[in-house]
Amino acid sequence: MMTDGIFEKKASFISWCIEEYAAANKFFGRDVANDFAKKNVFEFLGNHYDVLHTQGKSYILASIEDFIKTGEC
Repeated sequence: MMTDGIFEKKASFISWCIEEYAAANKFFGRDVANDFAKKNVFEFLGNHYDVLHTQGKSYILASIEDFIKTGEC
């Protein structure tokens, strides 16, 4: 079970990912959130939070892009 603190950190990180991905690709945040949900990106980000949240923006966005294209980590 996830503690409230880690849940909040992951939620904040995922929200940041949505906004940064949207800004980088000139999309609306709500469209990115819907696309992420359809393509299991939220699960990917949650499962790999420990590593991803320590990386820079370029690496994180590239990882998301790779996951969307391949469906694999």
